[in-house]
Amino acid sequence: MRKTIVASLLGVALLSACANQERPQTAEGKGSKAPPQAYSRDPFPSTYRAYSGAPTVVQNVTIYDGEGGRIENGSVLFAGGRIVALGQTVEAPAGATVIDGRGKWVTPGIIDIHSHLGDYPSPAVEAHQDGNEVTGPVRPEVWAEHSVWPQDPGFTRALANGGVTSLHVLPGSANLFGGRGVTLKNVPGRTMQQMKFPGAPYTLKMACGENPKRVYGGRNQMPASRMANVALMRQTWARAQEYRRKWDNYERDGGEMPTRDLAMDTLRGVLAGEILVQNHCYRADEMANILDMSKEFGYKVAAFHHGAEAYKIADLLRENGVCGALWADWWGFKMEAYDGINENIPLVHNAGACAIVHSDDPNGIQRLNQEASKALTYGRRAGLNITDEVAWTWLSYNPAKALGIGDRTGSLRPGKMADLVLWNGNPLSVYTRPQMVWIDGALMYDANDPRRRPVTDFELGQPGEGDVK
Repeated sequence: MRKTIVASLLGVALLSACANQERPQTAEGKGSKAPPQAYSRDPFPSTYRAYSGAPTVVQNVTIYDGEGGRIENGSVLFAGGRIVALGQTVEAPAGATVIDGRGKWVTPGIIDIHSHLGDYPSPAVEAHQDGNEVTGPVRPEVWAEHSVWPQDPGFTRALANGGVTSLHVLPGSANLFGGRGVTLKNVPGRTMQQMKFPGAPYTLKMACGENPKRVYGGRNQMPASRMANVALMRQTWARAQEYRRKWDNYERDGGEMPTRDLAMDTLRGVLAGEILVQNHCYRADEMANILDMSKEFGYKVAAFHHGAEAYKIADLLRENGVCGALWADWWGFKMEAYDGINENIPLVHNAGACAIVHSDDPNGIQRLNQEASKALTYGRRAGLNITDEVAWTWLSYNPAKALGIGDRTGSLRPGKMADLVLWNGNPLSVYTRPQMVWIDGALMYDANDPRRRPVTDFELGQPGEGDVK
Protein backbone atom coordinates (compact mmCIF):
# COMPACT_ATOMS: atom_id res chain seq x y z
CA MET A 1 0.00 0.00 0.00
CA ARG A 2 1.42 3.34 -1.01
CA LYS A 3 0.91 6.11 1.52
CA THR A 4 -0.32 9.46 0.24
CA ILE A 5 -0.18 12.64 2.27
CA VAL A 6 -1.21 16.22 1.75
CA ALA A 7 2.35 17.28 1.07
CA SER A 8 2.35 15.34 -2.16
CA LEU A 9 0.08 17.97 -3.65
CA LEU A 10 2.90 20.47 -3.36
CA GLY A 11 4.48 18.96 -6.44
CA VAL A 12 2.18 21.14 -8.53
CA ALA A 13 4.18 23.96 -10.14
CA LEU A 14 4.21 27.10 -8.00
CA LEU A 15 3.90 30.51 -9.61
CA SER A 16 3.20 34.16 -8.81
CA ALA A 17 5.57 34.52 -5.90
CA CYS A 18 4.40 36.96 -3.27
CA ALA A 19 7.30 39.00 -1.97
CA ASN A 20 8.31 38.09 1.58
CA GLN A 21 7.79 40.86 4.06
CA GLU A 22 10.99 42.24 5.47
CA ARG A 23 11.98 41.49 9.00
CA PRO A 24 11.59 44.43 11.36
CA GLN A 25 14.74 46.40 11.97
CA THR A 26 15.82 47.68 15.34
CA ALA A 27 18.48 50.04 16.60
CA GLU A 28 20.42 49.24 19.71
CA GLY A 29 22.21 51.54 22.10
CA LYS A 30 21.92 54.97 23.60
CA GLY A 31 21.32 57.94 21.37
CA SER A 32 20.33 55.88 18.33
CA LYS A 33 16.90 55.94 16.71
CA ALA A 34 14.94 52.95 15.49
CA PRO A 35 12.68 53.14 12.48
CA PRO A 36 8.99 52.95 13.44
CA GLN A 37 8.03 49.42 14.42
CA ALA A 38 5.28 47.94 12.22
CA TYR A 39 3.72 45.51 14.64
CA SER A 40 1.63 43.72 12.07
CA ARG A 41 4.84 42.94 10.20
CA ASP A 42 5.58 39.26 10.40
CA PRO A 43 8.88 37.92 11.76
CA PHE A 44 7.71 34.53 10.38
CA PRO A 45 6.77 35.68 6.88
CA SER A 46 4.34 33.96 4.56
CA THR A 47 5.92 31.70 1.96
CA TYR A 48 2.59 31.24 0.20
CA ARG A 49 2.88 30.79 -3.55
CA ALA A 50 -0.14 30.62 -5.81
CA TYR A 51 -0.58 27.33 -7.64
CA SER A 52 -0.54 27.44 -11.42
CA GLY A 53 -3.92 27.63 -13.13
CA ALA A 54 -4.94 27.61 -16.77
CA PRO A 55 -7.01 30.49 -18.22
CA THR A 56 -10.58 29.32 -17.67
CA VAL A 57 -14.10 30.35 -18.66
CA VAL A 58 -17.11 28.98 -16.81
CA GLN A 59 -20.22 29.73 -18.83
CA ASN A 60 -24.00 29.34 -18.82
CA VAL A 61 -24.18 29.71 -15.04
CA THR A 62 -26.05 31.81 -12.51
CA ILE A 63 -23.48 34.09 -10.87
CA TYR A 64 -23.61 35.66 -7.42
CA ASP A 65 -20.81 38.21 -7.45
CA GLY A 66 -20.46 38.32 -3.65
CA GLU A 67 -21.42 41.99 -3.35
CA GLY A 68 -25.14 41.48 -3.92
CA GLY A 69 -25.15 41.26 -7.72
CA ARG A 70 -26.63 38.45 -9.79
CA ILE A 71 -26.09 37.51 -13.43
CA GLU A 72 -28.36 34.98 -15.13
CA ASN A 73 -26.91 32.76 -17.85
CA GLY A 74 -23.55 34.40 -17.28
CA SER A 75 -19.88 33.61 -17.74
CA VAL A 76 -16.76 34.32 -15.73
CA LEU A 77 -13.20 34.40 -17.07
CA PHE A 78 -10.13 34.09 -14.87
CA ALA A 79 -6.46 33.87 -15.75
CA GLY A 80 -3.13 34.51 -14.07
CA GLY A 81 -4.74 33.91 -10.69
CA ARG A 82 -7.19 36.83 -11.10
CA ILE A 83 -10.75 37.46 -12.17
CA VAL A 84 -10.58 38.96 -15.67
CA ALA A 85 -14.22 39.49 -16.66
CA LEU A 86 -17.78 38.39 -15.93
CA GLY A 87 -21.10 39.06 -17.59
CA GLN A 88 -23.54 37.51 -20.02
CA THR A 89 -21.06 37.74 -22.88
CA VAL A 90 -17.44 36.93 -22.08
CA GLU A 91 -15.02 35.87 -24.80
CA ALA A 92 -12.81 32.90 -24.12
CA PRO A 93 -9.21 33.62 -25.13
CA ALA A 94 -7.41 31.16 -27.34
CA GLY A 95 -6.36 28.03 -25.47
CA ALA A 96 -8.60 28.69 -22.45
CA THR A 97 -10.33 25.84 -20.64
CA VAL A 98 -14.09 26.24 -21.22
CA ILE A 99 -16.52 24.70 -18.73
CA ASP A 100 -20.22 24.50 -19.51
CA GLY A 101 -21.97 25.02 -16.19
CA ARG A 102 -25.52 24.87 -17.47
CA GLY A 103 -27.91 24.50 -14.53
CA LYS A 104 -25.19 25.35 -12.01
CA TRP A 105 -24.11 28.40 -9.97
CA VAL A 106 -20.80 30.25 -9.52
CA THR A 107 -20.01 32.24 -6.36
CA PRO A 108 -16.93 33.63 -4.65
CA GLY A 109 -15.32 31.09 -2.34
CA ILE A 110 -16.67 31.06 1.20
CA ILE A 111 -14.54 32.77 3.87
CA ASP A 112 -14.94 31.57 7.44
CA ILE A 113 -14.04 34.43 9.76
CA HIS A 114 -14.11 32.26 12.90
CA SER A 115 -12.34 28.91 12.76
CA HIS A 116 -10.07 26.89 15.01
CA LEU A 117 -8.92 24.41 12.37
CA GLY A 118 -5.30 23.50 12.88
CA ASP A 119 -5.36 24.66 16.50
CA TYR A 120 -8.00 22.10 17.48
CA PRO A 121 -7.41 19.55 14.71
CA SER A 122 -8.91 16.13 14.18
CA PRO A 123 -8.78 13.70 15.81
CA ALA A 124 -10.07 15.75 18.76
CA VAL A 125 -7.82 14.35 21.46
CA GLU A 126 -6.32 16.17 24.41
CA ALA A 127 -2.89 16.27 22.78
CA HIS A 128 -4.36 18.46 20.02
CA GLN A 129 -5.98 21.08 22.27
CA ASP A 130 -3.73 24.01 21.39
CA GLY A 131 -6.11 26.95 20.98
CA ASN A 132 -6.30 28.37 24.52
CA GLU A 133 -3.36 29.47 26.67
CA VAL A 134 -5.24 29.13 29.96
CA THR A 135 -2.46 30.34 32.25
CA GLY A 136 -3.69 33.91 32.66
CA PRO A 137 -6.57 36.07 31.43
CA VAL A 138 -4.30 38.44 29.49
CA ARG A 139 -2.27 36.61 26.86
CA PRO A 140 -1.92 38.84 23.76
CA GLU A 141 1.64 37.58 23.26
CA VAL A 142 0.54 34.17 21.93
CA TRP A 143 -0.22 33.68 18.23
CA ALA A 144 -2.71 31.13 16.89
CA GLU A 145 -0.49 30.40 13.89
CA HIS A 146 2.13 28.81 16.10
CA SER A 147 -0.34 26.02 16.91
CA VAL A 148 -1.65 25.48 13.36
CA TRP A 149 -1.12 21.88 12.22
CA PRO A 150 -1.34 21.98 8.41
CA GLN A 151 -2.30 18.30 8.15
CA ASP A 152 -5.60 18.79 9.95
CA PRO A 153 -8.09 16.90 7.74
CA GLY A 154 -10.60 19.64 8.54
CA PHE A 155 -8.94 21.84 5.91
CA THR A 156 -9.66 19.47 3.04
CA ARG A 157 -13.16 18.75 4.35
CA ALA A 158 -13.91 22.49 4.39
CA LEU A 159 -12.63 22.81 0.83
CA ALA A 160 -14.41 19.81 -0.67
CA ASN A 161 -17.66 19.86 1.28
CA GLY A 162 -18.01 23.55 1.98
CA GLY A 163 -16.32 25.52 -0.80
CA VAL A 164 -14.17 27.37 1.78
CA THR A 165 -11.25 29.09 0.07
CA SER A 166 -9.94 31.20 2.99
CA LEU A 167 -10.36 31.00 6.74
CA HIS A 168 -9.39 32.92 9.82
CA VAL A 169 -7.92 30.84 12.66
CA LEU A 170 -8.35 32.31 16.13
CA PRO A 171 -7.23 31.40 19.64
CA GLY A 172 -10.01 30.20 21.93
CA SER A 173 -12.14 32.37 24.20
CA ALA A 174 -10.98 31.43 27.69
CA ASN A 175 -9.05 34.70 28.03
CA LEU A 176 -9.92 38.39 27.90
CA PHE A 177 -6.96 38.80 25.51
CA GLY A 178 -6.50 35.47 23.75
CA GLY A 179 -3.70 36.31 21.33
CA ARG A 180 -3.27 36.95 17.61
CA GLY A 181 -5.35 35.32 14.89
CA VAL A 182 -4.13 34.46 11.40
CA THR A 183 -5.84 34.34 7.99
CA LEU A 184 -5.05 31.34 5.79
CA LYS A 185 -5.66 30.32 2.22
CA ASN A 186 -7.23 26.87 2.23
CA VAL A 187 -4.41 25.22 0.30
CA PRO A 188 -2.26 22.22 1.26
CA GLY A 189 1.06 23.07 2.82
CA ARG A 190 3.82 21.39 4.76
CA THR A 191 4.08 24.44 7.00
CA MET A 192 1.71 27.07 8.28
CA GLN A 193 3.72 29.74 6.44
CA GLN A 194 2.83 28.10 3.12
CA MET A 195 -0.88 28.64 3.90
CA LYS A 196 -0.79 32.22 5.21
CA PHE A 197 -2.86 34.68 3.21
CA PRO A 198 -0.20 37.03 1.79
CA GLY A 199 -0.40 40.49 3.29
CA ALA A 200 -3.46 39.86 5.47
CA PRO A 201 -3.36 41.92 8.66
CA TYR A 202 -3.04 40.19 11.98
CA THR A 203 -5.97 40.17 14.36
CA LEU A 204 -6.36 40.19 18.12
CA LYS A 205 -8.83 37.79 19.71
CA MET A 206 -10.63 39.28 22.71
CA ALA A 207 -13.45 37.79 24.75
CA CYS A 208 -15.98 39.09 27.21
CA GLY A 209 -18.75 37.47 29.21
CA GLU A 210 -19.00 34.08 30.81
CA ASN A 211 -15.89 32.31 29.54
CA PRO A 212 -13.12 34.40 31.18
CA LYS A 213 -15.00 34.88 34.45
CA ARG A 214 -15.82 31.16 34.65
CA VAL A 215 -12.29 29.96 33.84
CA TYR A 216 -10.46 32.31 36.20
CA GLY A 217 -13.15 32.93 38.82
CA GLY A 218 -13.21 29.17 39.28
CA ARG A 219 -9.59 29.47 40.35
CA ASN A 220 -10.45 32.20 42.86
CA GLN A 221 -8.67 34.85 40.85
CA MET A 222 -9.62 37.89 38.80
CA PRO A 223 -11.80 38.08 36.76
CA ALA A 224 -14.69 36.40 38.55
CA SER A 225 -17.36 38.82 37.36
CA ARG A 226 -18.30 40.89 34.34
CA MET A 227 -17.19 44.05 36.11
CA ALA A 228 -13.76 42.48 36.65
CA ASN A 229 -13.65 41.53 32.97
CA VAL A 230 -13.98 45.17 32.01
CA ALA A 231 -11.64 46.39 34.75
CA LEU A 232 -8.85 44.05 33.63
CA MET A 233 -9.33 44.99 29.98
CA ARG A 234 -9.20 48.71 30.78
CA GLN A 235 -6.14 48.24 32.97
CA THR A 236 -4.40 46.34 30.17
CA TRP A 237 -5.24 48.97 27.55
CA ALA A 238 -3.90 51.67 29.89
CA ARG A 239 -0.59 49.77 30.07
CA ALA A 240 -0.61 49.46 26.29
CA GLN A 241 -1.07 53.21 25.88
CA GLU A 242 1.91 53.87 28.14
CA TYR A 243 4.00 51.31 26.23
CA ARG A 244 3.05 52.98 22.97
CA ARG A 245 4.06 56.42 24.33
CA LYS A 246 7.49 55.12 25.34
CA TRP A 247 8.15 53.71 21.89
CA ASP A 248 6.74 56.76 20.12
CA ASN A 249 9.05 58.99 22.18
CA TYR A 250 12.05 56.77 21.48
CA GLU A 251 11.40 56.65 17.74
CA ARG A 252 10.99 60.43 17.67
CA ASP A 253 13.75 61.53 20.04
CA GLY A 254 16.11 58.59 20.46
CA GLY A 255 17.60 57.84 23.86
CA GLU A 256 17.40 54.58 25.77
CA MET A 257 15.57 51.91 23.79
CA PRO A 258 12.51 50.67 25.73
CA THR A 259 12.37 47.01 26.70
CA ARG A 260 10.41 44.91 24.23
CA ASP A 261 7.26 43.25 25.58
CA LEU A 262 5.64 40.79 23.17
CA ALA A 263 2.18 41.17 24.73
CA MET A 264 2.34 44.95 24.52
CA ASP A 265 3.73 44.76 20.97
CA THR A 266 0.45 43.22 19.88
CA LEU A 267 -1.64 45.81 21.70
CA ARG A 268 0.46 48.66 20.35
CA GLY A 269 -0.24 47.27 16.88
CA VAL A 270 -3.96 47.42 17.65
CA LEU A 271 -3.72 51.02 18.85
CA ALA A 272 -1.86 51.89 15.65
CA GLY A 273 -4.67 50.37 13.56
CA GLU A 274 -2.42 47.63 12.14
CA ILE A 275 -3.99 44.70 14.00
CA LEU A 276 -7.76 44.14 13.86
CA VAL A 277 -9.82 43.28 16.94
CA GLN A 278 -12.13 40.27 16.65
CA ASN A 279 -14.20 40.20 19.84
CA HIS A 280 -16.08 37.18 21.22
CA CYS A 281 -19.22 38.64 22.86
CA TYR A 282 -22.82 37.46 23.26
CA ARG A 283 -24.89 40.03 25.15
CA ALA A 284 -25.98 43.36 23.74
CA ASP A 285 -25.07 45.30 26.91
CA GLU A 286 -21.54 43.91 26.86
CA MET A 287 -21.02 44.73 23.21
CA ALA A 288 -22.09 48.30 24.00
CA ASN A 289 -19.59 48.38 26.89
CA ILE A 290 -16.81 47.15 24.61
CA LEU A 291 -17.63 49.85 22.05
CA ASP A 292 -17.38 52.50 24.79
CA MET A 293 -14.05 51.05 25.92
CA SER A 294 -12.69 51.04 22.37
CA LYS A 295 -13.45 54.76 22.13
CA GLU A 296 -11.84 55.42 25.51
CA PHE A 297 -8.54 53.84 24.44
CA GLY A 298 -8.59 54.65 20.73
CA TYR A 299 -8.94 51.33 18.93
CA LYS A 300 -11.60 49.83 16.67
CA VAL A 301 -13.51 46.56 16.87
CA ALA A 302 -13.67 44.89 13.45
CA ALA A 303 -16.35 42.36 14.40
CA PHE A 304 -18.25 40.93 17.34
CA HIS A 305 -18.30 37.15 17.12
CA HIS A 306 -21.25 34.95 18.14
CA GLY A 307 -23.29 38.03 19.18
CA ALA A 308 -26.49 36.18 20.09
CA GLU A 309 -28.07 39.53 21.00
CA ALA A 310 -26.64 41.56 18.11
CA TYR A 311 -30.16 42.22 16.84
CA LYS A 312 -30.77 44.39 19.91
CA ILE A 313 -27.97 46.81 19.00
CA ALA A 314 -27.88 46.48 15.21
CA ASP A 315 -28.04 50.26 14.93
CA LEU A 316 -24.92 50.61 17.11
CA LEU A 317 -23.09 48.11 14.93
CA ARG A 318 -24.05 50.11 11.85
CA GLU A 319 -23.09 53.47 13.34
CA ASN A 320 -19.71 52.17 14.53
CA GLY A 321 -18.89 50.21 11.36
CA VAL A 322 -18.65 46.92 13.27
CA CYS A 323 -19.62 43.58 11.73
CA GLY A 324 -21.59 40.87 13.48
CA ALA A 325 -20.10 37.40 12.84
CA LEU A 326 -23.03 35.23 13.85
CA TRP A 327 -24.62 31.78 13.86
CA ALA A 328 -27.89 31.09 12.09
CA ASP A 329 -29.60 29.32 14.98
CA TRP A 330 -27.03 28.16 17.51
CA TRP A 331 -28.22 29.70 20.77
CA GLY A 332 -29.60 28.81 24.21
CA PHE A 333 -26.71 26.53 25.20
CA LYS A 334 -25.67 28.83 28.05
CA MET A 335 -27.22 31.81 29.82
CA GLU A 336 -25.52 34.53 27.81
CA ALA A 337 -26.77 32.84 24.62
CA TYR A 338 -30.29 32.34 25.94
CA ASP A 339 -31.83 35.44 24.36
CA GLY A 340 -30.64 34.64 20.86
CA ILE A 341 -33.19 34.41 18.06
CA ASN A 342 -33.18 32.75 14.65
CA GLU A 343 -33.78 36.10 12.94
CA ASN A 344 -30.55 37.58 14.33
CA ILE A 345 -28.54 37.67 11.08
CA PRO A 346 -31.30 39.04 8.82
CA LEU A 347 -32.25 41.67 11.43
CA VAL A 348 -28.64 42.87 11.69
CA HIS A 349 -28.47 43.00 7.89
CA ASN A 350 -31.82 44.77 7.59
CA ALA A 351 -30.61 47.49 9.96
CA GLY A 352 -27.83 48.32 7.50
CA ALA A 353 -25.06 46.68 9.53
CA CYS A 354 -22.48 44.19 8.27
CA ALA A 355 -23.71 40.62 8.85
CA ILE A 356 -21.50 37.52 8.58
CA VAL A 357 -22.22 33.80 8.88
CA HIS A 358 -19.43 32.04 10.78
CA SER A 359 -18.80 28.51 12.00
CA ASP A 360 -16.58 28.18 15.12
CA ASP A 361 -16.90 24.47 14.40
CA PRO A 362 -15.08 21.85 12.26
CA ASN A 363 -18.38 20.46 11.01
CA GLY A 364 -20.19 23.77 10.62
CA ILE A 365 -17.43 25.11 8.36
CA GLN A 366 -18.42 22.41 5.85
CA ARG A 367 -22.00 23.70 5.67
CA LEU A 368 -21.84 27.48 5.90
CA ASN A 369 -23.90 27.83 2.72
CA GLN A 370 -26.69 25.91 4.46
CA GLU A 371 -26.33 28.06 7.58
CA ALA A 372 -26.80 31.18 5.45
CA SER A 373 -29.85 29.57 3.88
CA LYS A 374 -31.39 28.90 7.28
CA ALA A 375 -30.85 32.51 8.37
CA LEU A 376 -32.34 33.72 5.10
CA THR A 377 -35.42 31.53 5.60
CA TYR A 378 -35.93 32.72 9.18
CA GLY A 379 -35.75 36.31 7.96
CA ARG A 380 -38.25 35.77 5.18
CA ARG A 381 -40.71 34.18 7.59
CA ALA A 382 -40.40 37.36 9.65
CA GLY A 383 -41.14 39.52 6.59
CA LEU A 384 -37.53 40.44 5.73
CA ASN A 385 -37.30 39.81 2.01
CA ILE A 386 -33.58 39.51 1.39
CA THR A 387 -32.53 38.05 -1.96
CA ASP A 388 -30.28 35.00 -2.31
CA GLU A 389 -27.52 36.97 -4.01
CA VAL A 390 -27.50 39.61 -1.28
CA ALA A 391 -27.38 36.92 1.41
CA TRP A 392 -24.18 35.61 -0.19
CA THR A 393 -22.41 38.76 1.06
CA TRP A 394 -22.67 37.15 4.51
CA LEU A 395 -20.36 34.37 3.33
CA SER A 396 -17.71 36.10 1.23
CA TYR A 397 -17.44 39.87 0.92
CA ASN A 398 -18.43 40.84 4.46
CA PRO A 399 -15.98 38.46 6.16
CA ALA A 400 -13.29 39.61 3.72
CA LYS A 401 -13.92 43.25 4.72
CA ALA A 402 -13.81 42.43 8.43
CA LEU A 403 -10.47 40.66 7.93
CA GLY A 404 -8.94 43.55 5.98
CA ILE A 405 -8.71 41.57 2.71
CA GLY A 406 -11.88 42.77 0.96
CA ASP A 407 -9.82 44.59 -1.65
CA ARG A 408 -8.25 41.29 -2.73
CA THR A 409 -10.88 38.58 -2.36
CA GLY A 410 -14.48 37.96 -1.32
CA SER A 411 -16.17 39.02 -4.57
CA LEU A 412 -15.92 38.39 -8.29
CA ARG A 413 -14.48 41.69 -9.43
CA PRO A 414 -11.87 42.00 -12.18
CA GLY A 415 -8.42 42.13 -10.63
CA LYS A 416 -9.35 40.24 -7.50
CA MET A 417 -8.03 36.80 -6.62
CA ALA A 418 -9.78 34.04 -8.55
CA ASP A 419 -11.17 32.31 -5.45
CA LEU A 420 -14.46 30.83 -6.63
CA VAL A 421 -16.75 27.81 -6.53
CA LEU A 422 -18.88 26.08 -9.16
CA TRP A 423 -21.84 24.55 -7.29
CA ASN A 424 -23.78 21.61 -8.73
CA GLY A 425 -27.09 23.36 -7.95
CA ASN A 426 -28.50 26.30 -6.04
CA PRO A 427 -25.79 27.01 -3.44
CA LEU A 428 -28.41 27.77 -0.79
CA SER A 429 -29.94 24.30 -1.10
CA VAL A 430 -29.23 21.52 1.37
CA TYR A 431 -28.80 19.16 -1.59
CA THR A 432 -26.03 21.20 -3.25
CA ARG A 433 -22.30 20.52 -3.04
CA PRO A 434 -19.22 22.07 -4.64
CA GLN A 435 -18.52 20.75 -8.12
CA MET A 436 -15.22 22.57 -8.56
CA VAL A 437 -13.22 24.91 -6.33
CA TRP A 438 -10.49 27.27 -7.55
CA ILE A 439 -8.05 29.20 -5.38
CA ASP A 440 -6.03 31.88 -7.18
CA GLY A 441 -7.41 30.41 -10.39
CA ALA A 442 -5.91 26.97 -9.73
CA LEU A 443 -8.32 24.03 -9.64
CA MET A 444 -8.01 22.69 -6.09
CA TYR A 445 -11.04 20.37 -6.07
CA ASP A 446 -13.07 18.58 -8.74
CA ALA A 447 -15.84 16.22 -7.63
CA ASN A 448 -15.48 14.28 -10.90
CA ASP A 449 -11.70 13.86 -10.82
CA PRO A 450 -10.11 11.66 -8.12
CA ARG A 451 -6.78 13.42 -8.76
CA ARG A 452 -8.39 16.69 -7.69
CA ARG A 453 -9.89 15.41 -4.46
CA PRO A 454 -7.20 16.17 -1.88
CA VAL A 455 -6.95 13.74 1.02
CA THR A 456 -4.86 13.41 4.15
CA ASP A 457 -3.63 10.32 5.96
CA PHE A 458 -6.93 10.22 7.83
CA GLU A 459 -8.96 9.65 4.67
CA LEU A 460 -6.74 6.85 3.35
CA GLY A 461 -8.43 3.49 3.42
CA GLN A 462 -11.87 4.96 2.78
CA PRO A 463 -13.64 3.70 -0.37
CA GLY A 464 -12.44 5.66 -3.40
CA GLU A 465 -9.72 7.53 -1.52
CA GLY A 466 -5.97 7.07 -1.78
CA ASP A 467 -4.41 4.01 -3.40
CA VAL A 468 -5.85 1.38 -1.11
CA LYS A 469 -6.94 -1.74 -3.05
